[in-house]
Amino acid sequence: MIGKLSVTDLPLDGKRVFIRVDYNVPLRDGAVANDRRIRASLDTVRHVLSRRGRAILASHLGRPKGKPLPQYSLRPVASALASLVDAPVRFVEDCVGPEAERAAASLAQGEVLLLENLRFHPEEEKNDEAFSRQLASLAEVYVNDAFGTAHRAHASTVGICRFLPSAAGFLMEREIEMLSRLLEGPDRPYVAVLGGAKVSDKIPLARNLMPRLDALLVGGAMAYTFLKAKGVPVGTSMVETAQIEDASALMRTASSRGLRVLLPEDHVVLPAGSEEPSASRVTSGDAIGEGERGVDIGPKTSAAFRQVISSARTVLWNGPVGWFEKSPFDRGSKEVAEAIAASGAFSVVGGGDSAAAVASFGLESSISHVSTGGGASLEFLSGLTLPGVAALADKR
Repeated sequence: MIGKLSVTDLPLDGKRVFIRVDYNVPLRDGAVANDRRIRASLDTVRHVLSRRGRAILASHLGRPKGKPLPQYSLRPVASALASLVDAPVRFVEDCVGPEAERAAASLAQGEVLLLENLRFHPEEEKNDEAFSRQLASLAEVYVNDAFGTAHRAHASTVGICRFLPSAAGFLMEREIEMLSRLLEGPDRPYVAVLGGAKVSDKIPLARNLMPRLDALLVGGAMAYTFLKAKGVPVGTSMVETAQIEDASALMRTASSRGLRVLLPEDHVVLPAGSEEPSASRVTSGDAIGEGERGVDIGPKTSAAFRQVISSARTVLWNGPVGWFEKSPFDRGSKEVAEAIAASGAFSVVGGGDSAAAVASFGLESSISHVSTGGGASLEFLSGLTLPGVAALADKR
């Protein structure tokens, strides 16, 4: 599907297989708080083990900025992995150097070795050639199953491919297959729901999808930049001033193409500085009063969004349409999620916050695909080449 070699194309019997996974998971009290990304890697890990391979797993966690910081250690992840995969899991306190080399060399068939955080070394993010060679020396073949980091040209995603036979893992293949359906002949009507905070992240995405879309629904904090571009008062709501002209241009292009763009027609608002639900109110229209800020789409907007989604055959949702972390300001996002789940459309949820929202509403199983990659899915759907995919060996 992606024109790259698959893990099924590689000789694995008895081989040491370096698997780049995305175990950038939340930790709480020294334990993994959400193991979704670990579970997403298991098909590839189990495939390698079933072919009598020796699985050497590598990931980053957080942003330690090139220093070994205990709070970003992957040791808790090794414990979580051991409870999920039916195989012995070993952990080593570095990803290169003598200790890592000994651990990799002594790994038995059917065993798993998890290396310490790649980003404890500044050379990882610099895609340093010598560091890439050190990583490659631990194994005989390389598999990239970390879609969430595929938009980064790092040593473990790009540099290592220069020194080992390389292929895509099952998660990487599924991500690209599912996201490609949003770009290549999607079933119509095709609806995109864009929210979240940053307009600057979503403008390239909207531009690339626009020729394929039938409706664009805009909510969340980014909606206030669009409303500001139309001259609508938005009070103290978040606005990306530098993006106002781009938002205006996008709406003009959409209008010229006959693309429906739905902006909020009412809002749930709070007085500036307040976080108390009891202080909230619903506006009568799209204008937000001076000294107030928007925290969710209002009921009229929610109803309009749900009506458009209900007739869709393809839906992309990227970014919550309100302050979903705080009830009751998650109501708009919940109603959007429920509408997508009930629509029967091919549906993709991209972005960490949207994925977290869907999970918190218990609707993951009703969505066709919940992407594990935030920035990677955004860049792929914006039409950009992902370095971590481009670096893999092509199918002949």
